[in-house]
Formats: sequence, structure tokens, C-alpha cells
Amino acid sequence: MTSAALTKKAIQAIDRQGILLVYPMDNRKEPGSIWQALHPRTKMRWEWDDEGDNRVADLWRLREELSRSRKVVYSKWFRNRATFFSRTVFVQLLAYLESVAFAQALNRGPSSEILETLRMDSPISTKKLKEAIGLQGKLLESNYNRAMRPLWDHLLLVGFGEFEDSSFPSLGIGATEAVFEELYAEAQEMDSLTAEQALSERFGEHHLFWRQAQKIRLKTQTSSPR
Repeated sequence: MTSAALTKKAIQAIDRQGILLVYPMDNRKEPGSIWQALHPRTKMRWEWDDEGDNRVADLWRLREELSRSRKVVYSKWFRNRATFFSRTVFVQLLAYLESVAFAQALNRGPSSEILETLRMDSPISTKKLKEAIGLQGKLLESNYNRAMRPLWDHLLLVGFGEFEDSSFPSLGIGATEAVFEELYAEAQEMDSLTAEQALSERFGEHHLFWRQAQKIRLKTQTSSPR
């Protein structure tokens, strides 16, 4: 299958399922992944050496292409894993999680500083973002991850392409309202109850992605934003 055909098939799978991980979790069927959509009934092995399955590395490269296609949305959302969303479901999740209100209520701190930095310049590399907010270096890695987590959870950040600014390509990170301004605006116009009904009907009560969204919303309601 050609690269273009794989890209098309992956986008169709994301649109059909609403949310997909890039890689399966321990080769389990649920939650769904792009790997399973492209290579059904094929167990994925993580070997990246010359003896490994080239399709694993090929999918990582495809992830980068999909992230900047604008036909789907990429974020580190489900259990901090690479996750793709259809545009429709992404808007519904923004509305359900009341992400716009969450962003507006952020207390002054690292999370707020990250979001403000990315509002002014998106996307930028992970390395550049850490430098901009003064959280570069291994000793501050945990501080950086803690500050990023609520922003990823509420889909206020998206991954968009990569930057060649170190020995390994660095994920491009952008504020959702800057990179997908139209989706962010659409979410502002949708009330959370409408979004909740649509998501519940689409995924069902016990779907792992839907339970993740409910968990994030409950946590937000019982704690103050950073």
C-alpha cells in the first residue's frame, strides 16, 4: 500500500472511530489504534532494529504527517499516549471538558505560562518551549510534565509536526486556539450537555475513551485549576 493510501485509510479510520491511539496498548483490541486499522489481526512488536517490523517505524512517521494534515487532530491525551481525534469529536470533547473555561480560570503558574507562550507562537518545538518558560534540563523535567499534563488533558494543546532542533526530531506543540482556531471557536458555541449527549451516544457508557473524558472532567470539578 502506498504512503498516500495509508494516510487516506488512517484518516478514514479516525473519522469513523472518532478517537484512535497511534499504537495499541499491549496489543489489546481496546482502545482502538491506527495500527489495528492499518494492520488488522497483526500483533505489533516494538523491535526497532534491523530485524524489526518496518511498519512500526513507518507508522511513527505517518503520525507526524497526520498531525499536520489538519484533517484530524493529534494530542497526547489518553494516558499520556499519542492520540488522534476526528475534528467533530475533538470539538465535542473541548465543549464537554469545558476547556475554554478551564483555560480562562488557570491561576498564574507554569501551566498558564505555557499556554500564554503558545498563544503568541504556535507551533514551536518542545526544546524551544522549555527554554521559553525556564524549565529546560533533566532536573526540571518533572516540573515541565506536571505543568503540561492539565493542558494535554483538556486538549488545550495539540501536536503539530516536528522540528529538527536536537539529535532527535522534537514534537511541534501548539495552543489549540492558535493552530485550530475554527475548532476552538466552534467548541465555545457548544454547551457541555449537548456535547456530553453526543459523546455518550457515540462511545457508550463503558468505552475507555469516554471514561477517560469523564475522569478528567470529574477531576477538574473537584480541584482548582493550576
